Amino acid sequence: MMPSPPGNDVWRPHVTVATIVHDGERFLMVEERVNGKIAYNQPAGHLDEGECLTAAARRETVEETGWTVEVEHLVAIDQWRSHEHGDQVLRFTFAARALGHDDRPLDAGIERALWLTRAQIGALGAQLRSPLVESSIDKWLSGSRLPLSIIGNLLPGQPG
Repeated sequence: MMPSPPGNDVWRPHVTVATIVHDGERFLMVEERVNGKIAYNQPAGHLDEGECLTAAARRETVEETGWTVEVEHLVAIDQWRSHEHGDQVLRFTFAARALGHDDRPLDAGIERALWLTRAQIGALGAQLRSPLVESSIDKWLSGSRLPLSIIGNLLPGQPG
């Protein structure tokens, strides 16, 4: 985030995306190193300048896991305060279908991608990157699936 010019303090939340990718009873997760410790999360990251939300979800998923996905639904929009940096985060969580895997180098900090059941994810407890990991999976499991058409995209040259 760019600093505000002096005398023009503009507050902005961090906008992030996350992707729930399921395969039967298993969910695609990433094991990552955050501040020297191992944490588990869905494929997730920040929205880039000029990027639409669904493109960000596809990009983050392939960069962190090697899996190409088709984004199918919006599952949740969550607002919370990050314990990592203390800033407010606005997180858009999508559900996606895995299309194929490419054995490629993963983003810096990502140790590996792995498939875990809901029970295995719950057993990770404090190793989860945020409480949004479990809550978004639980929303998906309870049927939260909004159509992508509810997301407006007026960015030039960016498909939804």
